[in-house]
Amino acid sequence: MLKVAAECHLHGLVHRDMKPENFLFKSSKEDSPLKTTDFGLSDFIRPGKKFQDIVGSAYYVAPEVLKRKSGPESDVWSIGVISYILLCGRRPFWDRTEDGIFKEVLRNKPDFRRKPWPTISNSAKEFIKKLLVKDPRARLTAAQALSHPWVREDGDASEIPLDISVLSNMRQFVKYSRLKQFALRALASILDDGELADLRDQFDAIDADKNGAISLEEMRLALAKDLPWKLKESRVLEILQAIDSNTDGLVDFTEFVAATLHVHQLEEHNSEKWHQWSQAAFEKFDVDRDGYITPEELQMHTGLKGSLEPLLEEADIDKDGKISLPEFRRLLRTASLSSSRNVTSPSGHRTSRKT
Repeated sequence: MLKVAAECHLHGLVHRDMKPENFLFKSSKEDSPLKTTDFGLSDFIRPGKKFQDIVGSAYYVAPEVLKRKSGPESDVWSIGVISYILLCGRRPFWDRTEDGIFKEVLRNKPDFRRKPWPTISNSAKEFIKKLLVKDPRARLTAAQALSHPWVREDGDASEIPLDISVLSNMRQFVKYSRLKQFALRALASILDDGELADLRDQFDAIDADKNGAISLEEMRLALAKDLPWKLKESRVLEILQAIDSNTDGLVDFTEFVAATLHVHQLEEHNSEKWHQWSQAAFEKFDVDRDGYITPEELQMHTGLKGSLEPLLEEADIDKDGKISLPEFRRLLRTASLSSSRNVTSPSGHRTSRKT
């Protein structure tokens, strides 16, 4: 089911009515492939647009569908509901009326205390919880869910499609301010491998020649698979250059992680670790450990020349000329846009990015 969703999303399609009745075996053979049917409510993804109509079956409908702001993430919610039912035999959200079901979906969390949940593995429970996250930004994507330890076949990822959210994050990274790009690189550098299994799978899928780095051609081929977006060669080069922090013409795994991280997921899935990680990233800039990043510390960390006021402007909410830890965390989680036109790079070249 997840493979179908991931492939559909990559090809610009959202099913919008995923439920058990719409998955059929091709034959009665034991090894029969599973097929997805009934694309009557499906629609094409339009870049930057959300679906506003309420469609689908009540038990499987995602919260954002009810709020009339849905996208491909709603298919993953539906698969989360199906998985919950398959494991325990009950629906996670239930009421006698359709309106009652909708209220349950919007307000309540699934119950993992009643039998048989105490006897079901923690890995399975964690998997379901990450699919049934009400905020679609923090929910696993279909491709990410295929990388989850509970789903992996014999411990290895099996034919995982490219993740449209990873490709989207790469496109977005080039639009971020230089400060946010530096902040994401700092955060990426302190995350452990356990948190990055899905991004490792995606990196390996893009790195076709398996040399441990993504070339311009590999980047172009990957971005071309996200069918709703048609990027010119110059745009692909611009994205690669933004991600390529050491300017060697290639993207290594750490650079890739910085550009493709799902910050909302990190915060939602483990708030305690998020606080530790974001503080550790902050302290890479805060050299004197006084709780603030000053322009001098920023210059020391980034090697940038010229005035750093445009860099500070976006994160410095209280306008005191420095960045606190709460302001740094806000920068990491907000959809920042480029504000770096007057800052020169370490090589002395003036940066100029169009958003």
